[in-house]
Amino acid sequence: MRNTERSDYAFWLPASTDRFYPDFVAALKDGRILVVESKGGLWTETPDTREKAVIGSIWEARSKGRCIFRVVGKSDFEGQITDAIRR
Repeated sequence: MRNTERSDYAFWLPASTDRFYPDFVAALKDGRILVVESKGGLWTETPDTREKAVIGSIWEARSKGRCIFRVVGKSDFEGQITDAIRR
């Protein structure tokens, strides 16, 4: 599902300057939660994207296997998501 920024039900993670609203949130059939931040080519190596990747990695690590977080490029969106779910 598309995560609608700043709605009453939006999923967010704390960032250094504000809240970070990843682009997609999905409940998987096995009970895990998948959260995805998608980025186009020029935006994959910005300080903002690196901060979001770190925040998401910490959130995933602290979930004890219940959550998956990925920053993915639009060129192979589906493949990157499939790989993340299979791990």
